[in-house]
Amino acid sequence: MTAESADKLVRAFVALDLDEAMRARLAELVADLRARIPGVRWVRPEGIHLTLKFLGYAGRDRLEGLIDPLRRAAQETSAGAVEVSGLGTFPEGGRARVSRARVIWIGISVPASVLRLQQACERAAVAEGFEPEARPFRPHLTLGRWRDPAPRPALPPIELGRTALETLVLYRSQPGPKGSVYSPLETFGLARPAQPVREP
Repeated sequence: MTAESADKLVRAFVALDLDEAMRARLAELVADLRARIPGVRWVRPEGIHLTLKFLGYAGRDRLEGLIDPLRRAAQETSAGAVEVSGLGTFPEGGRARVSRARVIWIGISVPASVLRLQQACERAAVAEGFEPEARPFRPHLTLGRWRDPAPRPALPPIELGRTALETLVLYRSQPGPKGSVYSPLETFGLARPAQPVREP
């Protein structure tokens, strides 16, 4: 982790990175959606990731307290590939929901091992004094946000194929004029899947 004064607050979160091939496909998707859907602040492709735990602002000492438990959690989770498909918005539609949207996202189908990793990240954060997440975990990749709630747009069916999930990252988020810039504070490789034994 970069050297900073202990009392300086850092806005941070924990996420799984995507592979470069998926980032390229997401860049093409965002370019297409930009022409179709006005008024959205789109996330830069290099900033799209699977967030597991948003931490908010914290001092360096508290973030350093997460490093060992995050490393252990990553080592206990096998790397693998998952499907990315299905556009949606938050809040979701329906009779009991508002009819206007704030966030546009694409779905990501994760195995039980990633759900357990998310739970481990949540437990580690709460143990370090971070606020527990009140909402259930909904795996998704945020593509953009409206500045103000907007009418829910019609969304085309999208399937982007598979992406590798191999690296857990403790990210710093720095607001900028063109959107937040994310930089890794620490990275943790997931365990390599066991290779099948070949018969001689």
